[in-house]
Amino acid sequence: MRQLPLLLLILFLIPSIQAQSVLGKWENRNEEGKVNSIVEVYEKGDKIYGKVDHIVKKEDRDRLCTKCEGVLKDEPVQGLEIMKGLKKDGDEYVGGTIVDPKTGKKYRCKIWLDEDDPDILIVRGYISFFYKTKEWRRAE
Repeated sequence: MRQLPLLLLILFLIPSIQAQSVLGKWENRNEEGKVNSIVEVYEKGDKIYGKVDHIVKKEDRDRLCTKCEGVLKDEPVQGLEIMKGLKKDGDEYVGGTIVDPKTGKKYRCKIWLDEDDPDILIVRGYISFFYKTKEWRRAE
């Protein structure tokens, strides 16, 4: 009976610990703010990866990555591993790549949680000195 308060404390802390992680499912939105897809960010070994878990528009679910190169060429976008090889560096994950399935272009990538809202993942893709930053919101 003395262990019940400890067990309850642990159960309440688990969701808040998970909310502080880049791991999980994230909403990728278009310029109008509508959710295009859900990207699952996961750990494989000691690195972070991300794949397109679900495409919202039913008519786009069979789309292939026709502009991608190499092993991703003509692979289905739904299920495609678009983010690869990120390693933890402080509060950020760096040193990986991300592919834009619409253009087939590959970018160097880093991700981190918004310091004011851990339910926002900042995703930045780089080419040389130029970069684009997107915010993904944690999926419910």
